[in-house]
Amino acid sequence: MNKPTTLALTAAFSLFVFSSPVVADVRLPAVIGDNMVLLQNSDIPLWGWAEPGETVTVGFGPYSQTWTATADDNGKWMVKIGPFDAGPAYTLTIRGTNTIYLKNVIVGEVWLCSGQSNMETPVNKLGGWRTGAHNHRQEIASADYPQIRLFTVKKTVADTAQTDCTGAWVVCTPETVADFSATAYFFGRQIHKNFNVPVGLIETCWGGTVAEAWTSEKTLRADEDFAPILERFDDKLQEYKAKTAAYQHQLEEWKKAVGTSRNDSNEAAQKPEPPNPPRGRNSPASLYNAMIAPLIPYGVRGAIWYQGESNAGRAYQYRKLFPAMIQNWRKDWGRGDFPFYYVQIAPYKYKTEFTAAELREAQLMTLSVLNTGMVVTSDIGDPNDIHPRNKQEVGRRLALWALAKTYGNADIVFSGPIYRSMKIEADRVRIFFDHVSGGLVSKGGQLTHFEIAGEDREFLPAQAVIDGETVVVSCEKVDRPLAVRFGWSNTAEPNFFNKAGLPASPFRTDDWPRVTEDKR
Repeated sequence: MNKPTTLALTAAFSLFVFSSPVVADVRLPAVIGDNMVLLQNSDIPLWGWAEPGETVTVGFGPYSQTWTATADDNGKWMVKIGPFDAGPAYTLTIRGTNTIYLKNVIVGEVWLCSGQSNMETPVNKLGGWRTGAHNHRQEIASADYPQIRLFTVKKTVADTAQTDCTGAWVVCTPETVADFSATAYFFGRQIHKNFNVPVGLIETCWGGTVAEAWTSEKTLRADEDFAPILERFDDKLQEYKAKTAAYQHQLEEWKKAVGTSRNDSNEAAQKPEPPNPPRGRNSPASLYNAMIAPLIPYGVRGAIWYQGESNAGRAYQYRKLFPAMIQNWRKDWGRGDFPFYYVQIAPYKYKTEFTAAELREAQLMTLSVLNTGMVVTSDIGDPNDIHPRNKQEVGRRLALWALAKTYGNADIVFSGPIYRSMKIEADRVRIFFDHVSGGLVSKGGQLTHFEIAGEDREFLPAQAVIDGETVVVSCEKVDRPLAVRFGWSNTAEPNFFNKAGLPASPFRTDDWPRVTEDKR
């Protein structure tokens, strides 16, 4: 056995001397850094890692109080500072063996912004499906808001819950907002303008993703209705293991063939390609593990969400999956039933009829979950583009929910008409609504997209007339009506609003067989 050379020993000693103190240094997750926004009027969790048993002390700006924690056996430490009122930016100091100065830290409102491509769509027009927001050049040029801060989680997947992610807080400028979520930015801008307080926005989204990828494995395994999701992945995992074993065997055979070949180009056999691992962006829990878990328990006021298109083929399952994901996040964050506001998917020419209608129904039903709110987009979509560009109005309508329900502005109308009940009156049906907000409105003529059916369950176009705060629906071909549907198609763009200009959600009064009921 060769003895190590003097150079090798010197190098090893140098590595020990200069790397050992790093083990004891206080470290922070990416979400805790310069330019961050701390949640106002709340206990604020700050955490990181240090040498086990190390004392870590936190100070913030002009406040004389300090907060202290001791790193546990795994080196994890956490303090809760505050509460603070919104105010100017200060430096936050974290002292252990080393000292970290976090600059330009401000207190205000913080929102988590997640979903698939319609949440990911940036303000700027980047080509392909990233068509940007309306008037993107003007919006970018005017985006000089030093009190709005942006954090984007880098896209990645993981098999297990991670403790950190890649990202950094930046001040909102024309340069930084261009690639940021348009929906999130317009939402945050509205909150900032209404309250004149700093706003932090955490963007964690990925186009083309399903809700189960954003849900923890523990949550998915707790409900047998989600078993098919896990079984599909387990099947892929077993297939991957078999392919990996076959690859290893083929690789050994290739090495033997190359080793015995006299061909200098080593082309005695074709080198096998390794199989692709099954864990992708749509694998169960993959995005929760990599892009949600590392943010917990950062202080957020609530979440906004724009997703659903990728689950449209399993809309009936989404009735349980979406609420389960919401409760999963709330439970793991430990912040009670924090506000969760989401966007109902817009009109689009899906390949399968009624899947979008059933997905919107699942989203509508999720309003039964405490402290949720839904934005209807039937009037601001584009049936030919699954990524409609009017993200300004989407963000504004999300902000209406927050301003009214989270921040207590009772004068703000935050929802369009929502179906409440029906009453059969001889040969017609009277429909009752919540959120009529002073009255109901038909824009551009008679109400459209109402249908009615009798005992044969065949829906026919119906005449719908506003009568006070109700709508009366009838059809001369249906003498004994049983059910009414409104906006019940993939591409419906109805003209039914309340006087605040907010559109009614599509609905149906029946619960007859569903296209996606057997899709799990």
